[in-house]
Amino acid sequence: MTAMVTVEVTPDASGWRCAVEVGKGQSRHTVRVRAEDLQRWGRPGETPERLVARAFDFLLDREPASSILRSFDLTDVERYFPEFDREIRR
Repeated sequence: MTAMVTVEVTPDASGWRCAVEVGKGQSRHTVRVRAEDLQRWGRPGETPERLVARAFDFLLDREPASSILRSFDLTDVERYFPEFDREIRR
């Protein structure tokens, strides 16, 4: 079962900065999401919070929270996991 993921979003110049907490303080991460990322990977009407939560579900299915980078751009996920583009669009 995937750990509980909490996402808090703050708008910035290029999109959003997302503070992510996995579990109850298990790990904390900062994810930058550009408007283009939301357009590319988001479902119709999906918020940046939900997209990032889905991305963390994807990541946590593949590695422990402690292995996830502390700070990254959402587009970085695809560099490490080429199947991300296909899987996140489902």
